[in-house]
Amino acid sequence: MRHKLRGRRLGRNTAHRTALKRNILDALFRHGRIVTTLEKAKEYRPFAEKLITLARTKNLHNIRIVARDIQDRSLLKHLFEEIAPRFNDRSGGYTRILRLPNRRLGDNGKQAIFELVEKPEPLAKED
Repeated sequence: MRHKLRGRRLGRNTAHRTALKRNILDALFRHGRIVTTLEKAKEYRPFAEKLITLARTKNLHNIRIVARDIQDRSLLKHLFEEIAPRFNDRSGGYTRILRLPNRRLGDNGKQAIFELVEKPEPLAKED
């Protein structure tokens, strides 16, 4: 029985869900907007909100907490120096989920746009 167990399993085991969370948050902060399933957007929205809240005050403790999920150093710097300062005057609600009318071809999954409210410039790829 699943009494009092929080969160969606999304058809994945624990390690796969952790990797999925990191990849979705990475893509969201890198591009500012992603298209994903509605369930994934709803599941990972609180994590994105908490990371932005922590990134608003830059200290070593917050950097280490955020670095657990955002492991790319350039993206971590981008989050703390460019994304989070845009939300200093906002007390929450940093992300938005917009449902898309069309469903995904193949499995008929509900799609949504998962984006930051104040869309920053996307992080330029450094190759």
